[in-house]
Amino acid sequence: MSALWEKSSTWRWLVRKTRDSKRFFFVFATMCGVVPAVIGYGVMQITNSRNEQLEAQLRKTARPESLGMFAVNPERVNILLGDIEGKLFRALRYVGGFKGSSARLPSVRILGGLTVSKSPKILSREL
Repeated sequence: MSALWEKSSTWRWLVRKTRDSKRFFFVFATMCGVVPAVIGYGVMQITNSRNEQLEAQLRKTARPESLGMFAVNPERVNILLGDIEGKLFRALRYVGGFKGSSARLPSVRILGGLTVSKSPKILSREL
């Protein structure tokens, strides 16, 4: 691998230019950050479709675990924001996180009323 860097005239030229010119260094560093970001943004815009029919079909054919998480995530965010706003359980959650425990009742608050049957792949809604 070092032979590539040691014998490449392009690499040596790039090192010399960035060493000798601050302007070239900053332009090169900016290009290394901005160009991939612009390309990534463009790819995301091209591949992200807001097709209502496609979204409806995907929601209809979704697995029960995905539907459960779709229902639970907004509740988890609301619990977190409520704790931050009211400064509740902050120390308890901090210590509990290190111990691997939770400061809430997992079946009621975190799972949002979803229960896991004996087969962990099946979620059902408690009424």
